Amino acid sequence: MTQIDHRVPVALGERAYDILIGPRLLDGAGAILAQRFPGRRYGIVTDETVAAAQLPRLVASLDAAGLGHDAIVLPAGEASKSYARLEQVIEGLLAARLERGDMVIALGGGVIGDLAGFAAAVTRRGMDFVQMPTTLLAQVDSSVGGKTGINSPHGKNLVGAFHQPRLVLADLSALDTLDRRQFAAGYAEVAKYGLIDDAEFFDWLDAHLEEIFAGGPARGEAVARCCAHKARVVIEDEKETGVRALLNLGHTFGHALEKDTGYSDRLLHGEGVAIGMVLAHRFSARLGLAPGQDAGRVAAHLRRAGLPTTLADIPGRLGSTEALMAAIAQDKKVQRGALTFILTRGIGQAFIARDIDPQAVAGFLEEERR
Repeated sequence: MTQIDHRVPVALGERAYDILIGPRLLDGAGAILAQRFPGRRYGIVTDETVAAAQLPRLVASLDAAGLGHDAIVLPAGEASKSYARLEQVIEGLLAARLERGDMVIALGGGVIGDLAGFAAAVTRRGMDFVQMPTTLLAQVDSSVGGKTGINSPHGKNLVGAFHQPRLVLADLSALDTLDRRQFAAGYAEVAKYGLIDDAEFFDWLDAHLEEIFAGGPARGEAVARCCAHKARVVIEDEKETGVRALLNLGHTFGHALEKDTGYSDRLLHGEGVAIGMVLAHRFSARLGLAPGQDAGRVAAHLRRAGLPTTLADIPGRLGSTEALMAAIAQDKKVQRGALTFILTRGIGQAFIARDIDPQAVAGFLEEERR
């Protein structure tokens, strides 16, 4: 029998769904799907790395439950969140003769989840999909809440749709296949939940960091607490018109850095978020909003996790401050040209700051570059 350690409900009325968290859930996925969604066929979207490590387990589970399936395997990496790969997935689903009543499975990290979810949203004017996140970042953040999309040459996640999954299966054993860098990148999103509005959780993370990385019981608890936090925010503000924007702490700076590094392995998404969160705390301190020691504590915690915390930690040469500011100006939180940042009054005290002076941001970035 499949072991489910945590069940987190996302109460969105008729579109409500569960997040199931536990070990080896991929091995029991077929039985879970057959029970919850009988009579469906499945289009699995994954990448080459995950296909090698996890796809055989999922396929065996679907076969054991008598569920039909086809797989679409893409190159790994952020570059797959593109128009070309979106077309490949859509055409693959259609070529497999999947009908509107069938389902898409997103098996992988945040890139696959975003891409497959967007493909499901637009194929046959909308298909149901299931998130099966295999990275820490995806399990605690991107697989929950229905934000799907791809990148544009103008910036990250600028093309997409809100499309909620029907189910999220977070297999904790899949995290054992991640290398230290990938796991740390996901951990940045874990720390984010404490930094937004839960100082007690940040203190708990500080005390349990090593156990989370080692795979002890604290790992599953951390995933569950993050999912519960995000579920609460999504229920309150599904389309990100208000409080949900707080989940983007560190992302405005981070996304600009990702664009500047070409969405490459020079800077993983979570690494960009880690630097971005430190910058958000340092910028808040520079504006007199937050104590400087909190920025230092955040940086020290993320360094313990093995994450970069400064611009100098990014390999290679960064583009100009003007280029970074151009990327920031394309951020999704920009409203009528005014910059909006998630700033903080201290650990656990993030808030939405509107009409931020671009010259102040540019001056701050110039200082940070030095």
